[in-house]
Order: sequence, then C-alpha cells, then structure tokens
Amino acid sequence: MAGTAQAPLRVALLGYGLAGRVFHAPLIAATPGLTLHAVVTRDPERRQQVRRDHPDARLVDDAELLWRSRDALDLVVVATPNRQHVAMARAAVAAGLAVVVDKPLAANAAEGRELVDEAARRGVPLTVFQNRRWDGDFLTVRRLVEQGELGRVTRFESRFERWRPSIKPGWRESAAPGEAGGALYDLGAHLVDQAVQLFGPPSHVYAEVDRRRAGAEVDDDAFVALTHAGGVRSHLWMGAVTPQLGPRFRVLGDRAGYTSYGLDPQEAALREGRGPGTPGWGEVTPDRYGRLGVDGDLRAVPTERGRYESFYEQVAAALRGDGPMPVDPADAVDTVALIELAHRSAAEGAVLPVPSPAR
Repeated sequence: MAGTAQAPLRVALLGYGLAGRVFHAPLIAATPGLTLHAVVTRDPERRQQVRRDHPDARLVDDAELLWRSRDALDLVVVATPNRQHVAMARAAVAAGLAVVVDKPLAANAAEGRELVDEAARRGVPLTVFQNRRWDGDFLTVRRLVEQGELGRVTRFESRFERWRPSIKPGWRESAAPGEAGGALYDLGAHLVDQAVQLFGPPSHVYAEVDRRRAGAEVDDDAFVALTHAGGVRSHLWMGAVTPQLGPRFRVLGDRAGYTSYGLDPQEAALREGRGPGTPGWGEVTPDRYGRLGVDGDLRAVPTERGRYESFYEQVAAALRGDGPMPVDPADAVDTVALIELAHRSAAEGAVLPVPSPAR
C-alpha cells in the first residue's frame, strides 16, 4: 500500500447516507493512519453535509472516476444501498484497491461468495463492517462465556427491537430482492453474526418472518432459532413493531445467567456527532449494567466499553502488514446464507438443516 507511517492511508467512501455519514466517515476520521480522501455522492444535500463535516475530503460524482485514479487511493469503503454492494466492491477489487463493505455483504450468498473468491484470486484485502462485534454488551457476554462465568451455556437470547410503526420511504422498505430490505437482513445480519461468533456454526435453523404494519412490503417482525453444533440454542428477535422491549441479551448456563437491557450507546453517540475520544465514548452507566447470577443472588457486572474504533484500527494495521483484516468476509457470506435459509424456513414452516459452508 502507498501509505506509510508518515503518510496516512487514503480512503474513498462510497455513499453518504446513514451508513456513510453516521458510521464510516466519523470512524475513519478518528483512526490514526487513515484519512478520508474522497466521498462519492451525487445528492446535493449530502454533498453540502460532506463539506460541513469533512471539508478536506474531495467530492466525487461517480465511482468510475476513482478507478481511473486508483494510485491516489489505498482503501475503498462501500456504504451504498445494499443493491450496489457487490457491484461497487467488485469494481474496487478489479482496480486492486482494498475494500470494506457495509453489512450485509450481498443480497444473496452466491454473489457474496463470488466476490470473496475474486478478491482472494486477485490478492486484494476485503472485509465487512460487522461493527456490532464491538458493542460493549456483546464484548461483556463474550468475556463471561469465555471465562466460564455461566458454566455450560444452554440458551442465548438476543433482541434488536424497535418501535417504529410508521413506514418510512426508502430502499430498506422495498421488496425488490436485490435491495435485501427488511428486518431479517438489516438487523439479523448483526444478531446472526454475534450468535455464530459466540457459539459456532448452527446445524439447524427455524424462523418466523412477518409483515405487521399496514402496507409493509418487507418483514418488520422476525424470530430466528439456531441450534448450534455444540448444543447451544440461540433465539434471536428483531423488528420494528415492539412497543415494549425485551432484554437485549439473556444468556443461560448451568451455573448462572446474565441479562442486560438497552442498546449499546455508540450508534446514538455517533448520530449526535460524538465519536471516539469524546467523553464517555462507548461507556454504559452503572444503572444499565447487566446482572449475573441466579435469582436471589444477582450482582451487577460492569459493561465493557464499546469499541467501534477497533474495526478501522485493525483495517489500518492489516493494510500495513500487521495482522489480518478485522472480519473474515467468508463469515459474512455464511451469515447471508443463514438469513436466506431463515427466510426459506419461515416460508415452509419447517426446521431446516444447515448445509456445510462452501469455503
């Protein structure tokens, strides 16, 4: 890569909607060794936002202009609508540029697998923004599981629920297959990934997928059950029509359980313009600590500090030859394959076996 310890790695960001503006641009700007060199967007309002938020970044109308000046870049971040993920990532790979793709990697596993294989053939680094591996509550659960605080885990419950009964215009509400819209793709990409990270690949999948809001084209209420090869059962809820929220995590073992409520605070902070390095970044106040133990004998467990910045720190290190990319893109392909299987399970009303991943 062109960057050195003295010259930051130059990043081009494709898209300045929610993902690009709220997540990627602030985290890139906060990462030592990276600089936001260019942003691709045609939208006049978003171009004005870029000028306000990142005045040193070059504004580009069309990604094709980036490929023509590939020597001026070190990394491309694809934060476009889902339907463009694979096409934009393949163009970057063809240009020999390292790529970060926002989740989900692809609308279907076959396209995602082809992209991963092509990047491998060309020797181009590729990773996927599974940022919620660095949620503080998830890091806490992972630590408790790995340290054996729960004993042998039997059940893992995870919820990403919202109360958004009104349908907002946009591609996320479109039923077109290439959009990968709906709660199962949007929120399930996080919950499935987290469950597999904790307990390994599942052997079977069962799902219930519904449209509850009048006029909804995509699922807004979903439940997925994963039976992991080691015996743990993961129950995952996601949706937009939940007037009373359940626990974010409930993990049950043969020695103790752990329950926590509320979402990791990093997304809310980023939406408010507060990022890594600002006071309280990634921290949860003691009143929101999860509880560990057995009913009648519970204790509060301090929540690990959330660390979304770790993703781009690892990207920068990997591009300088110091360790792997933060997320193996093959994991993201497997997640999409499980989401596809969950949709099929819901349509058939059946528990389905999981084929061995084609690695």
